[in-house]
Amino acid sequence: METGNEAKTVIGEDVEIVGAVKCAGNIEIKGKLEGDLTCGGKAVIGSSAVIKGSLTVDSTSIFGQINGNIAAKDRIEMKSSARVHGDIKSKRLTVEDGVTFIGKSEVNPGGAPPERAAGGKGGDAGAESSAKEDGKEEKGKNSGIFGRK
Repeated sequence: METGNEAKTVIGEDVEIVGAVKCAGNIEIKGKLEGDLTCGGKAVIGSSAVIKGSLTVDSTSIFGQINGNIAAKDRIEMKSSARVHGDIKSKRLTVEDGVTFIGKSEVNPGGAPPERAAGGKGGDAGAESSAKEDGKEEKGKNSGIFGRK
């Protein structure tokens, strides 16, 4: 799937790992992983791969299934056969037609955290009104300013 003569670790289709996997270079996963993956290089998630855990990678190409969050320093590529259930965060994102993605995405090419809107208590706190006027309260359909004659 990846070209070039860079060394990488391959986890075959017949391998199932329970626990965290950490690597400094590139990795290709074709089997099952139940645990988190931390990779300093590119992670290729093969079409037969099933991962139940979070990914923290430099970049990733996803062909298989991931049930967990993905954080990439650079790029996330979701290929047409990918099924991702979790939140994603990266600088760049590519999504092919046919991908199943359920989660939130945060894509920020600048890499700086987005500014949050000032969260104050807005709105009309005094919007509620009463049908009281001069100590009198009217009841029924004639109450309020539109019901008076």
